[in-house]
Amino acid sequence: MKKVIEERKDIAFYIKLFPLRTIHPGAYEKSKAIVCENSMALLEDAFDKKPLPPPKCETPVIDENMKLAEKLGISSVPVIILPDGRVIQGYRDAKALTNLIGN
Repeated sequence: MKKVIEERKDIAFYIKLFPLRTIHPGAYEKSKAIVCENSMALLEDAFDKKPLPPPKCETPVIDENMKLAEKLGISSVPVIILPDGRVIQGYRDAKALTNLIGN
């Protein structure tokens, strides 16, 4: 994602946190902490398996994301929803993402 943004200033990513609570214990609270702080640094810390502080707010965002994922039939991460509505499941490298997005 970072590489795509560096190369293509016309592309933006909107991240919706969708914790897989049954697979990743603590993911729900970590997701809330990230959203409360609106922090890309905390997101990166979570990916690096670093401990995160507890959430500093109450937010319905994560529950709303989980409901949206269920409504859309999304049950795994990562998932990319392209502007044309295509749903791409699974990791893609920068070149593949750029090709999917197009010009």
